[in-house]
Amino acid sequence: MVHHVGIALLHAMLFALSMGWDILWALILGFLLSGVVQAVVTKGEMGRLLPDAGPRSILIASGLGAASSSCSYAAVALARSIFRKGGNFTAAMAFQFASTNLVLELGIILAVLIGWQFTLAEFVGGPIMIVLMVALLRRFMTDRRLAAARDQAERGRQGRMEGHAAMDMSVGGEGSVWSRAISPKGFTAISHFFVMDWASVWTDIALGLLIAGALGAWVPHHFWQTLFLAHDRVGSVLVGPLIGPLVAIISFVCSVGNVPLAAVLWNGGISFGGVVAFIFADLIILPILDIYRKYYGWRIAGLLFLVFYAAMALAGYVVELLFGVSGLIPAKRHATVAMASISWNYTSVLNIVFLAIAAMLIWRFMRTGGPDMLRMMAAPAPTNAGSDGHAHHHHS
Repeated sequence: MVHHVGIALLHAMLFALSMGWDILWALILGFLLSGVVQAVVTKGEMGRLLPDAGPRSILIASGLGAASSSCSYAAVALARSIFRKGGNFTAAMAFQFASTNLVLELGIILAVLIGWQFTLAEFVGGPIMIVLMVALLRRFMTDRRLAAARDQAERGRQGRMEGHAAMDMSVGGEGSVWSRAISPKGFTAISHFFVMDWASVWTDIALGLLIAGALGAWVPHHFWQTLFLAHDRVGSVLVGPLIGPLVAIISFVCSVGNVPLAAVLWNGGISFGGVVAFIFADLIILPILDIYRKYYGWRIAGLLFLVFYAAMALAGYVVELLFGVSGLIPAKRHATVAMASISWNYTSVLNIVFLAIAAMLIWRFMRTGGPDMLRMMAAPAPTNAGSDGHAHHHHS
């Protein structure tokens, strides 16, 4: 018995390590690009830029969110910070959605593990989901509910990654984006964002790989086929976007960490729209629903859950329809969850190159006061609502 359990655990670990090796270079590239963007986009003006829920504010919120790519916990904390500093609630929610679902690293990992069609679906479905979410919040977020949310938000109860959300390490000033990024100050800022983004999501990525490895190794294929009605073309399309987010809620994995599990679900027979809805559902996992309760109160947390779930599922249906009509849904299900042997190929070369880049960024981080900032990252943010977060002065 013990022997069988040991073999099963080893099998799951090998699955997880194999998938981790396949996406390592893509993760490093994604966080590097994310660090560059964050280093040249300042957060200080967000509240002023998002005064209402009009199309212009929602567009700006989505752009800023995509640029300030972060883990789900930091995104949720930052959205409350925007709301407390005078930003519109609905625009803050659009920012939150964009900063976890319209980000480069997520798209890169999707392309590597499941296929470029899913990357395209992320960037097509993300804006659709945000539009749906905005329409629903406009309908149900009454002035009375908004006042209750603001009262609760002003209490400043702590969630997770508060310090990370409050930090602004971006490099403003004169010069082009490129010249700011390659300046000594810019290089330092990029290294700090790179390491801190890794520090904030590595547990989710590791958990995602382990859960995906366990499910890929232990759950029989016919279980997924039955759950997702895989042999019923119409039935699978109907249930996929409804079941996808529910699997996400109980999997506890957020942000980039849920892509390996999405690969397992896709191989198992979930519909294309179901995968999309599952990937988008990182903002309604159980720990984050509890943070909404702390931030905005029970009733608003319940409303956000219903609105977000509806927007995610509806976006899944719309993407399924659009991609089905366009002939873009992959005919075969060959997501990378099989036990790949780690061999000398282009993945190994890319991993070595990007590990060298990561080592350079970590060295810079260690030399420029990074460890002290890392300790501050998980600390509570300042409770002064007028504050613009931690100001940091980089050593160049």
